[in-house]
Amino acid sequence: MIQHENNIIRTEYSDVMRKSYIDYAMSVIVSRALPDIRDGLKPVQRRVLYDMHELGLRYDRPYRKSARIVGDTMGKYHPHGDSSIYDALVVMAQDFKKGLTLVDGHGNFGTIEGDEQAAMRYTEARLQKVAQEHFLADLDKDVVDFKPNFDETEREPEVLPVRIPHFLVNGSEGIAVGMATSTPPHNLKEVLDAEIALLEDATLTSKKLMKYIKGPDFPSGGIVINKDELLQIYETGEGKIRIRGRVTTEKLKNGHINLIVTEVPYTMIGAGIGKFCADVAALQENRITTDVVDISNQTSKEGVRIVIELKKDADVDNFTNLLYKKTKLEDTFGVNMLAIRDGRPETLGLKEILQAHVDFLMEVARRKYTTLLEKEREKKEVQEGLIKACNVIDLIIEILRGSQTRQMAKDCLVKGTTAGISFKSRESKVMAAQLLFTEKQADAILDMRLYRLIGLEIEALVKQHEETCANIYRYEDILEERTSMIRVISDELAGIRKEYGKKRLTEIGNFEEAVFEEKKIEEADVAFLMDRFGYAKTIDVATYEKNAEAVASDFKYAFVCKNTGKICVFTDTGQLHTFKCADLPATKLRDKGVPVDNVSNYDSSAEQIVAVLPQSALNLYRLVFVTKFAMLKTVDGGELEVSRHTVAATQLAQGDALVGVYALTTQKTIVLESNDSFYLRFELSEIPEKKKNAIGVRGMKLSSADYVRAVYLLDDADTTVVETSRGTSLALNSLKITGRDLKGSKK
Repeated sequence: MIQHENNIIRTEYSDVMRKSYIDYAMSVIVSRALPDIRDGLKPVQRRVLYDMHELGLRYDRPYRKSARIVGDTMGKYHPHGDSSIYDALVVMAQDFKKGLTLVDGHGNFGTIEGDEQAAMRYTEARLQKVAQEHFLADLDKDVVDFKPNFDETEREPEVLPVRIPHFLVNGSEGIAVGMATSTPPHNLKEVLDAEIALLEDATLTSKKLMKYIKGPDFPSGGIVINKDELLQIYETGEGKIRIRGRVTTEKLKNGHINLIVTEVPYTMIGAGIGKFCADVAALQENRITTDVVDISNQTSKEGVRIVIELKKDADVDNFTNLLYKKTKLEDTFGVNMLAIRDGRPETLGLKEILQAHVDFLMEVARRKYTTLLEKEREKKEVQEGLIKACNVIDLIIEILRGSQTRQMAKDCLVKGTTAGISFKSRESKVMAAQLLFTEKQADAILDMRLYRLIGLEIEALVKQHEETCANIYRYEDILEERTSMIRVISDELAGIRKEYGKKRLTEIGNFEEAVFEEKKIEEADVAFLMDRFGYAKTIDVATYEKNAEAVASDFKYAFVCKNTGKICVFTDTGQLHTFKCADLPATKLRDKGVPVDNVSNYDSSAEQIVAVLPQSALNLYRLVFVTKFAMLKTVDGGELEVSRHTVAATQLAQGDALVGVYALTTQKTIVLESNDSFYLRFELSEIPEKKKNAIGVRGMKLSSADYVRAVYLLDDADTTVVETSRGTSLALNSLKITGRDLKGSKK
C-alpha cells in the first residue's frame, strides 16, 4: 500500500519491489558501470576528464593535486565517493593498463606488479595532449548535448566528442547488475585504419575489417594463440581469447639456463605477477618439477623481467609448457563487448562498434560545421557592413556628428531615419536615408575605431572578407556533400594515426596446446609419516627403520609404500580422499611436512581423518568399516580404487560418523570399546561383506547416549593392553569371545 497526500494507492508489494529493482539496475548499468559506445567512456571517466578540462589542466600547463581534481569532480558531477573517482583517474594514467593514457600523472600512480598508488593528496595530474586535442576539443561548438548535473547547479556533456574509437583502443571492464563488460584493448593505428576504410566503404564486414585489425593489442604484450577463433569473437562480440606470456632463454657460464619472462598475459598484471613467482616455487616444492634452481622477480619501470634459473640438463621446452599448463603464464581473457548504445546496453560486434563511432563522428562533424558556418555568415555580414562603411566614411562621420544620441545614429544607419540629425547638405541627407545597414552591421560601425580607416587596415578587412567567403563555401560543401565530410573526417583520423600510432605489442597466431610430459619417477620404497595435526611427508626407509621408536611416538600414521603410489585418507564423514605420494615433500625425519589439505580435497575445518592407508592395500586386503553407532561391514578394497580424487567410501545413517577403517591381514577377532567402558569381542568372520554404498550391520548394542570410542583388531598372538576408564589395565586377548550384536562386558 502506497500513501500519497490524502490518496491511498493499493498495489502489490512485489510490483513495487520489481520496479524499484529494475530502476536501480538500469541506473547502475547506464550511469555507473558501462561505457557509452560513442566515446568509450564510463560516466566517472567522462566527468573526470571534463572537470580537468574546466579546471584548465592542459598538457602544457602545470600539474594540479589529484585531491583537487577528485574533490571538484565529486562536488560538481559525480557524488558517488572519492575512491571511485580517484581509481578512475589513476587507471587513465597507467600505461601498463591503457595503451593510450588520457591523464598525465606525476608521482606514484602504482606499478605493474600491483603496488598501490599513493594517496590523492600526494599525486598530481593534468591532461594528456591526446585527451585535450581529440577528446575535449570543440565543446564550445555545440557538437554534443549538455545536461544538468545531479543538483542542477552545473551542466555537463552527455558524451565527449572523442575522435577515435576509444571503446576499442583502450578497452573496458565493468560489472553492472546482471551484466558485465570486458573488451580487450587494440592498436590505435590499426583501429584508425579500419575506421577510415569503413568511412570510405560502409559495406565492409567484420571479416574484411580484420584485414586492418589483426586482434587485441595488450599494453603488456604477450601472444594471442587462438587466431582462428577471433573472427567469431569479433562477429558476435563474445568469446575467449587465450594469451601467453613471452619467454626467452640465455645460457650462463656455469652451464645453467635462465628462462626469462619478458611479457605476461594482460590478466596477470598486478598481484598476478607475484603469484606467478609463488606458483613456480610451489611447482618445485611439490616436486612437479625438479629443474628450478632459483627464481627472481626483476620487474621495474622498464618492464617485466622474471628470471627462472634452471639446471644444466633441464628440458627448456618441456618446462616452458609446464608453466603454460600449471600457472597463469597462459590465461584466458573473456570477451563481452557490451556498451550503451541509444540508451540501452548491447553486445556489439566489430562492425557495429566501428559503425556506431562513424555515425557519431558524422553527427559531431555536422554540428561542428553548422556552428562554424553560422559564425562565418555572421562575420561576413559584419565585414560587408564595415567595407561598405569605409566607402562612405565621410557620410558616416557626418551622421555621427549630426546625431544627438547613439540610438538616433543607429536608426539612421538601419532604417534611414534622418529626423533630428544635422546634415551639411540636402544631398547628404538623401544619401543617409538610403544606407540601410543591418542591426549587426550598424553596431559594428558604431563600435569601430578610427585606426580601422588606415589604408592597410582596410586592405586587411577586404582580405578577411575573402577568407570568410572561402570558409563559408568550404563549410557549405562539407555539410551538403557526404564525400566532402568523409574526406575531412578521414584526414583528421589520419593525422591522429600519424601522431599517436605505435607498433603492435601483442603477437597474433595459431599455436598448439602446450603439452607437458612429466618425468617418470624411478619407483622406490619410501616411508609415509603423518602427525596428529595432519602434516604429512615422506622419508627414506632406512631412516624410518633406524628411528622406529621415535616415529611410533611422534606420528599417528606411519607405513612403507611406493613413491609412485597413492595415499588414501578416510574421514569421519565417510569420504575417501586420494593424492599422489609424489606430491609430498621428501624430507628429513625432523623436518615439517605439508598439511594434507594442500595436496588433497580434505577439508580440516569440516571433517576429521580416521584412517590413512596406502592405495596398494586396497588391492591386497578387505577393509573393515566401523562407525560411531557400531555399524560394521567389510568391503573389497578394489571397489574403492577409482580415478577420482574424492569418493564416498561408505553410507552413513543420520547423525552417524565413521570411527575407523582397517585392512584385514592376519587378524581373527575384533574388540569394540564404547564410551561407557563396555567391551565386546567377537570373530571377524561374523561381519558380512557389503558394497561401499551399504550402511552395514550392527556390531554392538549401545545405550542411547553411548557410542563406539575405539576399535581393536587382534590376531592369535596379540598382547595389546589398554587402560580402562577406571584406570585399570586390560589385556584385550583376555576378553571372552562372544557374538556380534551383544552389549558386551563393562570393565
